[in-house]
Amino acid sequence: METYQIISVIIFLAAVFAYVNERWIKLPGTIGIMVLAMFSSLLIVLIGHLIPTFSTKAHELVANINFEQVLMKIMLGFLLFAGALHIDANKLKNELWPVIILSTIGTFISTFLVSVLAYYLFQMFQFVIPYVYCLLFGALISPTDPIAVMGILKRVGIPKSLELKIAGESLFNDGVGVVVFLTILEIATNGMDKFSISSTALLFVREAGGGIVFGGIIGYLAYFLIKAIDNYSVEVLITLTVVMCGYALADHLHLSGPLAIIIAGIIIGTKGKREGFSEITRDHLLKFWDMLDEIFNAILFLLMGLEMLVIKIDPTIMLIGFIMIFVVLFARYICVLLPIAVLRFWIKFEKNAIAMLTWGGLRGGLSVAMALSLPEVMHRNEFVLITYLIVIFSVIVQGLTIGKLAKKGN
Repeated sequence: METYQIISVIIFLAAVFAYVNERWIKLPGTIGIMVLAMFSSLLIVLIGHLIPTFSTKAHELVANINFEQVLMKIMLGFLLFAGALHIDANKLKNELWPVIILSTIGTFISTFLVSVLAYYLFQMFQFVIPYVYCLLFGALISPTDPIAVMGILKRVGIPKSLELKIAGESLFNDGVGVVVFLTILEIATNGMDKFSISSTALLFVREAGGGIVFGGIIGYLAYFLIKAIDNYSVEVLITLTVVMCGYALADHLHLSGPLAIIIAGIIIGTKGKREGFSEITRDHLLKFWDMLDEIFNAILFLLMGLEMLVIKIDPTIMLIGFIMIFVVLFARYICVLLPIAVLRFWIKFEKNAIAMLTWGGLRGGLSVAMALSLPEVMHRNEFVLITYLIVIFSVIVQGLTIGKLAKKGN
């Protein structure tokens, strides 16, 4: 099947599932689409027992979609930029330390905890998996996914300060998490004998720090270009250029594309909306990116549901996966509790901040994409299945109940 035909089928399914959900099921958009896609995958498997050709064709269609490439190389920049546009840098300053600490130290704590617990859990089930691969799993499952988190936050009534903490942390720990994952992946690929603390630290600083600086440069450049004109179609085109060319160039320079786009989005969103955009431009640009965000989210969660068709099922690994759901939640709780316990000496937190940050730390397509990017030798199949189970629980169970938790805290 040709690329255009595959894209057409995906858009068709996304539109059908979105309509069915909006018309009858009434779940939050992205969750509804994912549930319907998963149900359809199970239905295809059942029909496949009666009509093997039908199941084979569906399997081939999904197998032809490189989920890791589609999300990491194409969709991620658009989704991060759309989310970052709504982050006000001036308001973010008030929550800067919680966001920085949670997205960096919190991510490191979670990565370490999950990796250690996963290592011993695998041993309990007679699976000998080297610790460095468990560390990779800890890195890919620790970042909360801004795509999933921000989609849910739009529907949940929580204090703006707490919403900014959750949204800001999910955006930045996404960028940090990708850098941590790629750094550990390089160590795992080259071998521990070539490991050096100084070179690893330098690689991390170059990726993360370079991405932030690069994002600032392209963000301010776009802002000055936008400020000099008043034509919303050209200004929308400039923002598209920032996302597409900025992400590609950052990747080429071995800098963090996600962090670069987040910083650029915050700069354009803050300064552009306050000083650079006319009312007409502000209205058109924000509506354009909100629409793009909704469409890409629908496609992403559809693909996550359809991935069920190609994931290799192993009963023992599924059992480990169910246990890992609680391991990851425990690690999330600890990596939120410890930083907040220290920061509370200087900063005031909402009374339900720990519960909301823990339960609101959803995992999404980013974790699945990173797991799928692993080579077979690094126990890719095992980690993909476990990651998929955690993401399903996170998006459906946590995503549907976070609103009730927010109301209890108010």
